[in-house]
Amino acid sequence: MTMKARGNEIFNGKYTTRTTAKSFLLVPFTLLLIMLPLSLMRNSHESTPEVSSATVSSSSLNNTEIKHCDIFSGRWMHTSRPPYYTNETCHWIIDQQNCIKFGRPDREYLHWRWKPDECELPLFNATQFLNLLRGKKMVFVGDSVGRNQMQSLLCLLSHVSEPEDASHKYSSDVMYFKRYIYHEYNFTLGNLWSPYFVRSSDADPKGHSFNSIMRLYVDEADEAWTSEVEKFDIVIISSGQWFFRPLLFYEKGKLVGCNKCGMENVTDLTHLFGYRKAFRTAFRALNDLEGYKGVTFFRTFSPAHFEDGDWNKGGKCVRTRPFSKQEMKLDGYILDMYMTQVEEFVEAQRVAKERGLNFVMMNTTEIMLLRPDGHPNNYGHSQDKNVTLNDCVHWCLPGPVDTWNEFLLHMLDVESKGYYSSKLERVF
Repeated sequence: MTMKARGNEIFNGKYTTRTTAKSFLLVPFTLLLIMLPLSLMRNSHESTPEVSSATVSSSSLNNTEIKHCDIFSGRWMHTSRPPYYTNETCHWIIDQQNCIKFGRPDREYLHWRWKPDECELPLFNATQFLNLLRGKKMVFVGDSVGRNQMQSLLCLLSHVSEPEDASHKYSSDVMYFKRYIYHEYNFTLGNLWSPYFVRSSDADPKGHSFNSIMRLYVDEADEAWTSEVEKFDIVIISSGQWFFRPLLFYEKGKLVGCNKCGMENVTDLTHLFGYRKAFRTAFRALNDLEGYKGVTFFRTFSPAHFEDGDWNKGGKCVRTRPFSKQEMKLDGYILDMYMTQVEEFVEAQRVAKERGLNFVMMNTTEIMLLRPDGHPNNYGHSQDKNVTLNDCVHWCLPGPVDTWNEFLLHMLDVESKGYYSSKLERVF
């Protein structure tokens, strides 16, 4: 059974942001060992890095000069450039992320662009993206933040080409399982809803609600996505905020513990147990599927920015500018979430390499931690009109989430040129 949001997927974020600056965190040596492979091209481009992030061109993607550069190390810089699209030029923006339509008064959040420390991140080029993906199929697997990125991509491509929404041809649940076909380019863009990656079901006899308890079968991959993913050439996998809710964890069909269940004789293993197991199961499924020959892009945890309370206790996100790196550090539970999934990714990537598959990491957690200004807050119209909770989990469109697709295009371009793996020639 695949968990459905039923209009409440906005409100599973954990309280993250404090009104005072965070203290500096000394990164332990073990973190350094894990992060060492995460920078690209530290040596010559003829060597194959363990974790592919991206390298960047000095001028344009069509005339690429390889540099020793990690595009995920940098800062947000103010820019006078307008956004790629608006709520008037893109009809793919759903109400929940349509901040301008629903009255957000400020526009400052639209005028910041990510600047890597040692190079330039190329602007998104819709024509290049569609030509690069001609004849290919790409899918986002995970929760509604992943879908948020897909909707950003639809908008970024919209001034060049509009797709056919063919979702009804592939699923009866067209709200959560999407297929968009760009016929001119023979390119398919999809979304497979699976916020836990593993089989799940409601455990509350009263039914599903914002904070009702769920069963997670952490060693059983969700067939809602595993039954479809072999059809795709490029898979972008991500998830996070759903793991903070009350959960019962099952392995081999037996209850082994929980997160915030409050049950006697059931060990509270915390959300990190389920999070680690779910990513382990998801990565294992991708490695084990005989018919899957695609490239897997793993996007790291997207932090929420609730201030002055948790998501269900008056929390809000009213800031209008990014944090500086001095104001906000990657630490606490966000670092725990990040490290948990990165550790699982590194091991899965090792196995994938042995099996001739390619796993790539889009390292966006710290980047997005600096953008408390990018969320809808109360300027998103919820599907459930009775809900008045603020959304500090998803991202306004247009907004900082568009940067993820700048990263994606550049990483795809780098992969297509074969700088990291000749095995990618079967995809590009």
